Formats: sequence, C-alpha cells, structure tokens
Amino acid sequence: MAVNKETYTSPLSTRYASREMQYLFSEDFKFRTWRRLWVSLARAERMLGLDISKEQIAEMEAHVDDVNYDVAEARERVVRHDVMSHVYAYGIQCPKAAPIIHLGASVSFVGDNADVVILREASKVLLKKAAEVIKNLASFADKYKRTPCLGYTHLQPTKLTTVGKRATLWMYELCMDMENLEFQLSKLKLLGSKGDIGTQSTFMRLFEGDEDKVRRLEQEIALDMGFLSCVPVSGQTYSRKTDAYILSALSGFAQSASKFANDLRLLQAFGEMEEPYEEEQIAASSIPYMHTPIRAERICALSRYVMVEAMSPSFTASSQWLERTLDDSANRRLTIPETFLAVDAILNVYINITQGLIVNEDVVSSRVMQKLPLMAAERLVGDTENNDMFREYRHVSQNIQSGEALIERLAADENIPCDKEALLANMVPEMYIGRSVSQVEDFLLNVSLPMINKYSSNDVKAELNI
Repeated sequence: MAVNKETYTSPLSTRYASREMQYLFSEDFKFRTWRRLWVSLARAERMLGLDISKEQIAEMEAHVDDVNYDVAEARERVVRHDVMSHVYAYGIQCPKAAPIIHLGASVSFVGDNADVVILREASKVLLKKAAEVIKNLASFADKYKRTPCLGYTHLQPTKLTTVGKRATLWMYELCMDMENLEFQLSKLKLLGSKGDIGTQSTFMRLFEGDEDKVRRLEQEIALDMGFLSCVPVSGQTYSRKTDAYILSALSGFAQSASKFANDLRLLQAFGEMEEPYEEEQIAASSIPYMHTPIRAERICALSRYVMVEAMSPSFTASSQWLERTLDDSANRRLTIPETFLAVDAILNVYINITQGLIVNEDVVSSRVMQKLPLMAAERLVGDTENNDMFREYRHVSQNIQSGEALIERLAADENIPCDKEALLANMVPEMYIGRSVSQVEDFLLNVSLPMINKYSSNDVKAELNI
C-alpha cells in the first residue's frame, strides 16, 4: 500500500487492520450503501402508491456501484453538504430518477441507516475471525489436553492443570464475547424513515396522512436491507446508546485477547510456551538470542487502546441534546471505525499466534517435577493439619531446583510420616490433574464446536502487514 510520507496516516490502516475491515469503513462502501438505501426507499414508495416508475428505479439500480466521485466532490465544494452533493451526483447519472432520489428523506436516512449496516457487516467480520481463533485453540487444547503443567494462583505455582485445559479458559472468554456481540446484533435495528426530528412528518405529507402506509414504508425498507425492523421511536438519529452497546461488546474481545496475550508473555518468560518465531525475524538489535513475544505485546497494546476508546460512545450517548445535536458526529467518525479496525487487528494477530503456538514440553515437565514432591507429600499426609509445615516447604522449594533433592529432604523430615518410596510412587503428574481431560473434551464438544460450525469459513486470513 502506497503511503504519503508527508502526512499523518493511521497505523491501523498502514500496519495493523485488514483490507477487508478497512473497506467496510471506506468512503466507497459508505456511498454505495447510501445508494442502496435510496433505491430501497424508492422501491417502497412506489409499492405504496407514489408516482415512481419502474424505469426510474431501474436507472437507479444500474448506478448503485459506479459512484461518480468527481461530480460529488465538485458539488460539495459549492454547497458544503455531503448528502445533497451525492444526491446531485446520483441524479446526474440518473436524470429520469433525479426528482425522486431521497424523496421525503432526511440526512440521517442515509447517514444513520448506512452506519447500522456498517456496524452489522463489520461485526460479522469480527465474529468470523474470533471463530477462527477458537478453531485454532480447540485444536491446540485437544492436542495438549493430557499434558500436565503447573497451575498458578497469585502467579505462584499451586496445583496441576493441563496445557489444553488452560487453553479452554482463553476460548471460553472469547466465546462469551461472541455471544455478547451476537446478542447486540440480534437487537440491531435500522433507523428507518423517521424524518428530520423523528416524527415522519414529511412522509405523512407524501402519503396524505395515511399512517399505515408510513408504517409499512420503513418496514419494507428494513426487510430490503436485511433487518427485521426499524427502531420504534427516535429523534433525528438512532439512539447513540446503540454505539455504546456495540463498542462495549468490542471491548470484551480486547479484554479476552489481552488476557491470553499476558498469559502467553508470562509462560514465554518461564520458557513453557512461545509464540511463533519466523526464521529471519529479529528479536532485539543488541541481544540476538532473545525470542521476544512481540505479537502478544502488540495484542496487549492494541487492547488497551480499544478498552479506553470503547468508553467514548457512552459519553456521546449521555450528552445528546433533545432530538438532535451534532457533537456526536466528529466523535463517531473516530471512535467507531478505529475501534473496529483495532479489534480486527487484534484478532488478526490472535489468529496468527494460535496457528503456531509452541509448547516446550521438556520445560513444562521439568517445572512440574520440581514442585510435584510437595504435592505427593500433601497427597500422602493431607495438608489439613500440616498447613504451616507445607507452607514452609513451599517457600523452601523455591530455592531447591531439583525435585529429587526436595524428595530427599521431605523423606528425611521426621514430621512427615511417609518414606521416599511412597513419595516416588505418587510422583505421577496425571494423578493431580483432576477432570482436566474430560473438561477439555466436554468444552470442545458442547461449547467451542457449535461456535466454530456457526461461523465456519475457508476465507479467513490473518493479515499481518508488519
């Protein structure tokens, strides 16, 4: 992608977000959607009896996708109004239909309805990519469901879990995010044809006071645009709480991805797991042997941005004056696209990492065996009456790097009524993982697989520009 080096460009466009997501927030997709809405309006108005011909509609349909930007931009420099400039430009291409383009509609008819379409389509992309992450993690979890590893509380080793079981924790949170976004989409409605301040007064005049036709008008538009209905009431715009709800759901994706990425950074520091590392990748200019988790760090960085950015629509929703004010416009132009682009970028990296997660099984096993003697002793003795003693040994074990040395020390302690042979017999990691394996299997069958199947796609690509 050619970039002008002399002006600011968003890194979300140049470095992070996919072309697919960038297109949905492009001027081209927006203005094509405007034209689809104008066609839908004309069809519905004709069906309900207004003097609009099939020829006029056919003329409009023929030019939905070939937007004459040069005409629109020249007109906007004169009239300083983007919607009416595009009405004019569309009319130049459709001279017969020109008188009925945008008939009875307000600016928000195209602006807000197009925004709702974009919210829907962009959300679909995120759901598809999130499902791809779950697919990758499901394969990973199944592969390592029987691989014991240290579990942690307070970042201190405690009991055993499995590598695969831990992956289900990452998946489950992402599934929760998908369900939340699905719920928001299920409630998403078009603005419809509400008019300047939401009273539909212009359409009442067009249809000579026939309220039934005015109701049917926006229902037909909703169905034509792939929605079940329009909002029941509005000012000039749809409630900005819709934006707040959607972006709050997107914040959830950032939270879950950041949790995974932080876990991976810790595990990579322990040497247990690593993100993929390309053959010619440079980790550090001065320390060439390092493998730094730069992709996980990118997820964390972008996630922080999303979580903060997603709060902005709540302030916008709370500060709308009466039926309409314009202090939402500049804010929405920034927050909505940037948040979607950032979450898209996060999921791109998440997909990339989970396609090639590395488990250093020898390190995992070594760290398990270092702590296992204490677990074996607790299993034999029971820790109810020996909490203080085992607490002391947990502290001691931090400085004893060998599991064998710890066994010897435990066996020699007269306060622990078990011998070395008994300790060794209980040094089997699989004895300490509880239902980890069956939990993984149950989760994959009942939770992740239905989500994967719902959004199964062969065209998901994790685009990493840099």
